[in-house]
This record gives sequence, C-alpha cells and structure tokens, in this order.
Amino acid sequence: MSKPILNIDDAEFTRELRHADRFEAKSAPLSVHLGAEKLAYNLTVVAPGKSAFPFHNHHANEELFFILEGAGTLRFGDAEHPVRKGDLIACPPGGTEMAHQLTNTGESELRYLALSTTVATDIVQYPESGKFAVVAGYRPGMKMTEAPFAGIYREDERRDYWEGE
Repeated sequence: MSKPILNIDDAEFTRELRHADRFEAKSAPLSVHLGAEKLAYNLTVVAPGKSAFPFHNHHANEELFFILEGAGTLRFGDAEHPVRKGDLIACPPGGTEMAHQLTNTGESELRYLALSTTVATDIVQYPESGKFAVVAGYRPGMKMTEAPFAGIYREDERRDYWEGE
C-alpha cells in the first residue's frame, strides 16, 4: 500500500482538459497515490475565463469542491453563486436541479480540491446538450470513459423497450 499522505505541492498534473474556447483545465489525480478505495480526490486548476467540465449532474455519486485559490462562479441548478478561496461546495446526487459547473471568473488560476464518492455505476446528465453518460465499473483514478462499461448518448434518441427483440 502506498503512503496515506501526499503533500498537495507534490501533486502531478497528468490530465489536460481542453475543448473549444470554453474548457481548459489540468487535473492531478490524488486518490490513487493515497490508496483510496471509496472516495476519489483530485486537484483541478482552471484557466481564467474557462470551465473544466460541462454543466452536469450525477444520479449516484456526490461531489464536494474546496476552493484553494482564485475566484469563480458556481452554476447550481437555476442559480449562480460567487465562490472564492476557502469555500466548500456540496453537489449531492440527483436530477437536473443538482446540475453544477465551476467557471473561473477571476484573473488568475482557480485551484480546487475535488472529492467524489465512487459508486461504480452512475448516470451523468448534461442538461444543456441533451446528453447522458452511463458508467459501470468505475474506480478511483480512472477516467469515466475508461470504465469497463461506459457510453454517452442523446436523450432524444430513446428507444422502445422491445425494439430489436
């Protein structure tokens, strides 16, 4: 087992997140270095004016964010809230009323610690784009798309239960 201590200054940024002109961040997975089994932790750094992830909600997993540096805006359901250093943000599982997204609205990097439960099977909705993701077999340190069973689908392409049978 690895040592159960990791100084955040020693975190290795191994994931780059970039898409179009709205998303830009880097992430350092921490849980795999600490031997975590039921919680996932990572350090996320978001560039000014950007978000790390699209507006989304989880149906099984719960997330918590702790703002370490910078300032931003939390979209949560239909509301927006300013966030700054020292803020804790709870994002419980649920429907689109729990959808959330952090955006860096400051002039310097937005740094936050992200913690999540690791329920192996989850449904993630993306209300703005009409998509949903299905994931099963998720483990800490894994990207959602690396799970043994995972896919992203459009809500407007639902099928009848008996189609193709």
